[in-house]
Parts: sequence; structure tokens; C-alpha cells
Amino acid sequence: MTQPTLLTQPGYPFSFDPSACDTCKGRCCNGESGNIWITRGEIEILAETLGVDVPTLADNYLKKVGYRTSIAERYEAGNYACLLYDDQKGGCSVYEARPAQCRSFPFWDYFKERPDEAAKECPGVILRGAPEPRG
Repeated sequence: MTQPTLLTQPGYPFSFDPSACDTCKGRCCNGESGNIWITRGEIEILAETLGVDVPTLADNYLKKVGYRTSIAERYEAGNYACLLYDDQKGGCSVYEARPAQCRSFPFWDYFKERPDEAAKECPGVILRGAPEPRG
């Protein structure tokens, strides 16, 4: 069997196995309330992916937070989820068009100092010094 491809970033005390995304059911898309920042260019790509115009996307999926734009979320049974999270699929409904913030997970500044939280949230996070997964 082949070993998983592990991603690393300078300054982060963990590596990431992106193949874990296939099995985790979008744990990074659910949980505490937060912002999913999205740029104008990403908004245009997302609108095209969803087959809607930008104003329709803004009305149905986005929220303004100060001078920035975030994908909105829904609250269900004590849990927040990104509006683009697909419960049936157990993951992002627009995975290929997701914004850079989502693409960079778990390499967020927040987790740089909290690697244990990253590992708790994401089954693909492998703390340095911990055994690597066998595939």
C-alpha cells in the first residue's frame, strides 16, 4: 500500500493528510460560528459554479462583516454549518470552487499555536512526533 501524501507548512507543528477529507464528513464545515472569508473573484467563481448571478448569490449565501464578505451559516441543533455544506453528501457542495480559506485548512494561524485543537477537529492532522498513518 502507498503512504499518504502529507502536506506541511513552515511554522506549523503538524502535517496534514488530505485523503482524510474523504471520510470525515466535513467536520471543518461544522461546529462553532465563524466567518468564511471570500474575495470578489471567489464570489464570481462560486456564482458560476452554482449557476446564479452574483446578486442572487449575495442574497442567498453571503453576509457582510464590516468591510469584508463571508459565506453565511445556518444553525441547527446546537451546531453551525456553512450554507454550502451538504448534509446528504457530508461535505462541501462546491468543493472545487471553495474559497482559499477553506482550501488552506488546517493551516490557519489560529491552529499554529493550538495544534491539539487542529488534531481534535480534523482526522487528517498529524501532530509532529505522533505516529504517521499507515495506508
